[in-house]
Amino acid sequence: MRWALVKVALAVTTMVVVAFAVPLGLVVKELARDRAYGSAERQAATIGPVLAITTDRAQLERAVASAETGPGGRIGVHVPANGRNGGPAEIGVRRAAPADVAAAAKLGRASISPVPGGSSLLQPTAVASGIAVVEVFVPDAALTNGVTTSWAVLAAVGLALVIGSVAVADRLGTRMVRPAERLADAAHDLGRGKLGVRVPEDGPKELRLAAAAFNAMADQVVQLLANERELAADLSHRLRTPLTVLRLNAASLGDTPDADQTRAAVAQLEREVDQIIRTAREQQAHTRQAAAAAGCDAAEVIRERMAFWSALAEDEGRTVRVAGADRPVRLPVARPDLAAALDAMLGNVFRHTPEGTAFAVDVHNAEEAVIVLVSDAGPGIADPDAALRRGWSGGGRGQGPAVTEGGSTGLGLDIVRRLAESTGGDVRLGRSVLGGTEVRVWLALDGRREGPGERRGHRLRRTLGRRGRRATRPGS
Repeated sequence: MRWALVKVALAVTTMVVVAFAVPLGLVVKELARDRAYGSAERQAATIGPVLAITTDRAQLERAVASAETGPGGRIGVHVPANGRNGGPAEIGVRRAAPADVAAAAKLGRASISPVPGGSSLLQPTAVASGIAVVEVFVPDAALTNGVTTSWAVLAAVGLALVIGSVAVADRLGTRMVRPAERLADAAHDLGRGKLGVRVPEDGPKELRLAAAAFNAMADQVVQLLANERELAADLSHRLRTPLTVLRLNAASLGDTPDADQTRAAVAQLEREVDQIIRTAREQQAHTRQAAAAAGCDAAEVIRERMAFWSALAEDEGRTVRVAGADRPVRLPVARPDLAAALDAMLGNVFRHTPEGTAFAVDVHNAEEAVIVLVSDAGPGIADPDAALRRGWSGGGRGQGPAVTEGGSTGLGLDIVRRLAESTGGDVRLGRSVLGGTEVRVWLALDGRREGPGERRGHRLRRTLGRRGRRATRPGS
């Protein structure tokens, strides 16, 4: 497709350049010719008034010398014979053939006669003794003066237009081809079993839609494989109970050959079931890793969970605000894990703050990290450091969001912390702009980055931390 666009642009632009450049080149040549002959006519016109007054040779030579331009020797005057001298007079240089001069005098109008090295303009003028002819030599160089330069400029402009059109077509083709190539490579990788492959949604609108459809299909494939493997594992576990009964019954059959064969068959069946269970567990682990590698759209998950919790918030008279979830925010975590962490934080807002307490969820998408802020207008947490320790229980209301989960087990923040640390991020507690507690979840977009990239991540974390502290100051 890329080379096809380049060829089309090259052909179209070349035709346009030829269609305009060739006529312009001919016009330039004709203008140069007209300019040369026009200059010759002006020189001939300066001799006409002198011929109308006198045909004296000395005066005509002075008039010719004053009318000469350039190197000189280009003007000649042919005066017919008169009664005093009896012969024609030739002043200046004569290049045209006598027959051409006689023909110009007979016609009574200007004509052009070809001569060696150029051409001569023959301008007849009436004098007392008849018709005099003024001859002005026009060299070939004057006829093409400036034509070569003009043609070179036209050729350069045409070549620049062709090159520019090819470059633009190549860039447009690249913009269209690269997303298509990425989509094709991702399809091949998915066919080879790489379930975590996804395609960036960029390029033209049609390719963006195709990339979104491919990503949705890949997510559906991962989900279907997970369901299939869970079903296989569940069926294998269900076989355990009748298999145990069968093994116990086979053990009570005695020591006959048939009993030994039955016990051997039961043992073989048990080994096969164990192998199925181990395989299903390994595939489940791979599926979960693939889901984490594929990531999820944090904004979509937040909108979905907030739609769920908004109904309860409306019943309790709570004001809810969501910011930053109006555009896609990709995260390298599995969708169920992010949903569980959000439910843990939002559930504890309802559990540990009075009814009518407002809360908010904000998403900040940076270059190397995504920040999820859950804040409320409750009393806050008395000991944030203790709340971050696993198993800590604040007990009762007024402890802020995500302090405890499921009553007083104290594992809510631990779920969030493990999710953040799996990406290389962390969890921090502070005072929110609403007056209560703020839980800041820092999720790195590439937690395994090392070297300079890791140092950039630490600088980004410190910068976001300073911004967060400034935002939570009273009156900010």
